[in-house]
Amino acid sequence: MNELITAIGLVLAIEGTLYAISPGGMKSMMRSALETPDHILRYSGLVVLALGVLIVWFVRG
Repeated sequence: MNELITAIGLVLAIEGTLYAISPGGMKSMMRSALETPDHILRYSGLVVLALGVLIVWFVRG
């Protein structure tokens, strides 16, 4: 459970850093995401999900 809370904290820290460094860039990225078709966002999400699971799997053994 500790690791899950740590992982959530890291995600929030990374996202917060992106908003703090480049708020205009984040707005632009959100606009771009709204214009992207759902199937492409879904496919991209699945690829990133699989990559994240593989990284955790390799690191955790």
